[in-house]
Amino acid sequence: MTRTLTHVYDDPSVASEVVAALEGAGFTSSEISIVKQHDTEVATTARDDSAQDGATTGAGIGLVAGTGAGLLASLGIIAIPGLGPLVAAGVLATTLATAAAATVTGGLLGALVDYGISPEDAEVYAENVRRGGTLVSVRTDEKRADEAEDIMQEFDPVDISARGDAYRGDGWTRYDPDAPAYTSNEAQAERNRQRL
Repeated sequence: MTRTLTHVYDDPSVASEVVAALEGAGFTSSEISIVKQHDTEVATTARDDSAQDGATTGAGIGLVAGTGAGLLASLGIIAIPGLGPLVAAGVLATTLATAAAATVTGGLLGALVDYGISPEDAEVYAENVRRGGTLVSVRTDEKRADEAEDIMQEFDPVDISARGDAYRGDGWTRYDPDAPAYTSNEAQAERNRQRL
């Protein structure tokens, strides 16, 4: 039996560290997924030609792949109707690509629910991504699920229940697939506000 563990991180560089730690523990690219709003204000990707190890930097998303060719090296851009481009890799990226190809309304929300996230949590996850957060998910065998959860918790993920309460306290009621994604400046302001 498999379990799906999903967390969001306000800082994309922390999400990158989570993925690296999971891969370092032996979780594969077929088990890990990552989704982040594409920063359209800067270039999508940049390759450091001086690096001999194949490291890839997603300059527009603040994600850095380490020395291997792991999951972050396979990041791709998926256009989600209403929300715009997302940067994603892993199984969830395939689910998102299918939703995008079918032009499903609320593609991100629908993809998260199809992926196995409860509709209530999916609303908050999708909103967090819209506001600049990065979603990391692991779908693994029950025997390794606790190990994956321990790794993900080491990096202080967003408490999704508390974040949903905070959003609702500000008047938010549900994820709106037609609401524009936050700019990088708005996302940084949101991260700073949530730290208070």
